[in-house]
Amino acid sequence: MFVRINTNRTAHLYTLDDLGVTRGSSAIINLNEFTYQQGAEIYGEKEPARYVYQVKKGAVRSYKLLSDGRRQIAAFHLVGDIFGLANSETHPFTAEAVVETTLRLIERQSLETVAVSDAAVTCSLLNMTTDNLQHAENHMLLLGRKTALEKVAAFLMEMDGRLTAAGVMTLPMNRRDIADYLGLTLETVSRVLSKMRDGGVLDFKSKNQREIVILNRKRLATFDLQY
Repeated sequence: MFVRINTNRTAHLYTLDDLGVTRGSSAIINLNEFTYQQGAEIYGEKEPARYVYQVKKGAVRSYKLLSDGRRQIAAFHLVGDIFGLANSETHPFTAEAVVETTLRLIERQSLETVAVSDAAVTCSLLNMTTDNLQHAENHMLLLGRKTALEKVAAFLMEMDGRLTAAGVMTLPMNRRDIADYLGLTLETVSRVLSKMRDGGVLDFKSKNQREIVILNRKRLATFDLQY
């Protein structure tokens, strides 16, 4: 069963244009919404890739468990993001809810059927696949070539563009998640963030330190050679 924990199951009709999957397509699709509790598994590695998902509320992490038991997070999927577009019949990663998360589930077969007769949908799916590949390439570069400072800076630059509202970046993920995404230890991530705060690059706005204000974006960008 692909749903591990779910509540609030509702069915809706949307066009693909409504979901931001494509522009100009009036194709009607049926989808369900599920709410997953924090830490709930959405799908497991090597499970059948029957659905494509869009985040309506919350956040999702995709990861693999390595042979030595370590967890490598490959991506964070935030509000509006579409994920689960596997290039095979099974999922290559496990996906979990970072916090309580509501997802829209679209049958993969439905998208493929529409794409056969709708060039706009075909183009949009190709663009999403290309974006996923670009993210994977950037993540490989980040893991393989960057120092701890550069890795954390690159992560903050990415999240600043995706999450910042009213001047505040609210991170759904904790520092363990960040460490597993960057290939660092929890202690290293904490040390780098503290160094950035002491250096006037950022400040924390909550006790759990997940609400961050970037005080000096120019200096933050200089830490990341990719920007």
